Amino acid sequence: MSPEQQTISVLHGSYKKLACLFIFTMHICFCSASGMCPSACICASDIVSCTSKNLSRVPPTLFKHIRRLDLSHNHIGILDHDWMPVLLDKLNTLIVSHNTISSIITGSFSMTPNVKYLDLSSNSLRSLGSPVFQELRVLEVLLLYNNHIAQIDSAAFGGIQKLQKLYLSYNSLTHFPIDLYVGKHKLSELVLLDVAYNQIHSIPINYMSLVPARHLSGIYLHGNPFYCDCALYSMLSFWHLRHFSSVDDFKTEYTCILRSDPRGPSKLPLLHDNYLNCSESTINGSFYAFGFIHEAQVGERLIVPCDTKISDTGTRFIWISPDNEFLEPGKATDHYRVFHNGSLEIDEAQYEDAGIYSCIAINKRRLLNETIEVRINVSNFTMDRSQSHETFNTAFTTLAACVASIILVLLYLYLTPCPCRCKSKRRKRQLNQSNMPHASILTSSSPLELPPDEKKASSGKRVVFLEPVKEPKPGQNGKVRMFPNENIVAESILKNPRTKSDSDSVNSVFSDTPFMPSS
Repeated sequence: MSPEQQTISVLHGSYKKLACLFIFTMHICFCSASGMCPSACICASDIVSCTSKNLSRVPPTLFKHIRRLDLSHNHIGILDHDWMPVLLDKLNTLIVSHNTISSIITGSFSMTPNVKYLDLSSNSLRSLGSPVFQELRVLEVLLLYNNHIAQIDSAAFGGIQKLQKLYLSYNSLTHFPIDLYVGKHKLSELVLLDVAYNQIHSIPINYMSLVPARHLSGIYLHGNPFYCDCALYSMLSFWHLRHFSSVDDFKTEYTCILRSDPRGPSKLPLLHDNYLNCSESTINGSFYAFGFIHEAQVGERLIVPCDTKISDTGTRFIWISPDNEFLEPGKATDHYRVFHNGSLEIDEAQYEDAGIYSCIAINKRRLLNETIEVRINVSNFTMDRSQSHETFNTAFTTLAACVASIILVLLYLYLTPCPCRCKSKRRKRQLNQSNMPHASILTSSSPLELPPDEKKASSGKRVVFLEPVKEPKPGQNGKVRMFPNENIVAESILKNPRTKSDSDSVNSVFSDTPFMPSS
């Protein structure tokens, strides 16, 4: 072999060694950059499963390109800044259920910013602070059921505006989280909220009426120990009338408790029959609140929304008037107009516009349709006000007459002079007259001259007054002597002929038996 061939052979061997070294170095770099499947996990393409491995921390060597990570049935206790060791920016499904997670620190999900599905069910969470999920800006489904959550901060779900489904069933909530719908941090895309089997006793009906039907249809409330209330019954009845799946699918699991039952709390079915005996006015009031009935004045402009649970883009809306007239967007009518969002406008409402209108929402892409019926009442404010004034005047006049009658009766009963009081005054006046000089001790008043008719009825009646002697004579021991020694005067009075008077007369002081003077 020539020297040139030897040199070429040496160089060829060197290049081969360099190539192998380069390939080995690149492989090490690639493995260190991409990670490797942990020994405690099973890796399949972009899926890593580390279930039931008694892990207390996440393995540090994970493929960065994984899209689904399952860490369920382990012993992970706290989610903090270091619980996820590597950045997994392609991860969209994270399952950490059936662990011992008791708290979540703000910033725990900074290493998994693109997760859309997060499962934290069956853990030991007791409260949700403010805020803990704000890094998950594309999160759509959050599972928190079967924990011990009793309190949720109003801003706990702040920053996750794309959240569509939230599962909070089988917890210890005592209040309905209405802030998710009407609060500062409300979730505008939330179409499913499951708070079944908690400890909720009442629902804020007034706020629930502000929630659109596409959100209401996905609220699951069954299994809670509700207090029996006609407003709650009306709301659930309205949902049942709208065929909300949250009520139709769990109708028998809606019960309530009578607080006033002396035998203890007993459960009553809320939707089987009207056991609460709720009035029609209460039920209609709930229908008013939820937009089933709308009021308008003559000549007023009225806009009625099509409050359907089908709100996807591409949904077509058709209204049917009480006269069976089809109203669609873009169709010219007298004073009707249908917007592309499904709302119906009545330009100048008239009496003939009153009735039941039907809104039909059709979504061909999802093969869904829904029909909503609303009632529109049209009234004249001026006419109603005059009728109400006339009714008020009639009622006021009747009430005033009754009050006047009562006052007259009281005046008659309490201000009429009492005969006994008059008699006592008369006796007092006679006593005053007896103080005058030459007053006789026994006097009689002759009857007054009366008309012939009255003289016959009062003939023979005499009134005799006994005047006590003011100055006692010696031998009387200070006692008043009722009868003086002038027997002739007394006998002449007692022996006067008397006609028999009525038995109930109060004008005579003496009875038929004469008084005998004391010796």
